[in-house]
Amino acid sequence: MEMLRVEHIVKQYAGHRALDDISITTQKGEIFGLLGPNGAGKTSLIRIINQITGPDSGKVFLEGREIERSDIEYIGYLPEERGLYKKMKVRDQVMYFARLKGLSKSDAKRKLDEWFEKFEITSWYDKKVEELSKGMAQKIQFIITVLHQPKLLILDEPFSGFDPINTELIKKEILEMKKNGTSIMLSTHNMNSVEEICDSIALIDNAKVIVNGSLKDVKKQFRSHTYAVQFRGMMFGFANALFADFSLVHSEQIDDDTAVAHVKLLKENSLNDLLRTVMPVVEIESVNEIIPSMHDIFIQAVTDNEKSRRDLFLNEKGGSNE
Repeated sequence: MEMLRVEHIVKQYAGHRALDDISITTQKGEIFGLLGPNGAGKTSLIRIINQITGPDSGKVFLEGREIERSDIEYIGYLPEERGLYKKMKVRDQVMYFARLKGLSKSDAKRKLDEWFEKFEITSWYDKKVEELSKGMAQKIQFIITVLHQPKLLILDEPFSGFDPINTELIKKEILEMKKNGTSIMLSTHNMNSVEEICDSIALIDNAKVIVNGSLKDVKKQFRSHTYAVQFRGMMFGFANALFADFSLVHSEQIDDDTAVAHVKLLKENSLNDLLRTVMPVVEIESVNEIIPSMHDIFIQAVTDNEKSRRDLFLNEKGGSNE
């Protein structure tokens, strides 16, 4: 079931097109990764969804209807640039933002106490924000973002400033909120986190969506049909058997008798064809497909997009000189 739909969003800033016909859809109860290099347009899109700025054209829909100003109460937004009042006490700060989100004083206090006890930070109540470390302040900002139990939670680099232990703590809370029905949009450069918790992703580069879909489908899209083959026997014989139908990408000798080779299928060949080719010369111990990581996919997609843009520019430039 649909939570958020962005249709044909365009945003221009003083001669720079930040978003160019952006369309994405997220589902209820999923974690959606919004990815891209710095300056790709992610923050511009997030600001439009949060109604901080408006698009030049295009529309945003929440739960199937066009978003309205009042819908902001259903959204929790953790910006990359933190916005806490340094001189204000932590308890007063959280209560202030909770009341702005429409919680009664009693509900705000109850939820504040629940979160502070969960994070074991009740001793911070009377500290001023300026007394907190970056990671401590980040925890307070996270609590402020989720206190009103938003339907849609938008997190921009939520793990910034956290050590590995607190990063895992926040991941656990994000997954718990997903389990309870919250829809989450996660903007991050931490590809390991994307692998661990995202259901779907959109990758934006130079103001356009260049990859979009479920994590499973995106990984299939970027399959290189390369396999890690561990075998007993001579590497020389194994490599010779491959001939022109397969490509030996990488090889490594494990011990005197055992080696691992990364082999890419060429033409229309299948894994069965590869096994039939090498089994007469070596003894196969294991075969595993090498699945691209999100880190690899991110780099490949952005690199390919930059090359396509550069080639298009050169073609247009060449054509204009004819």
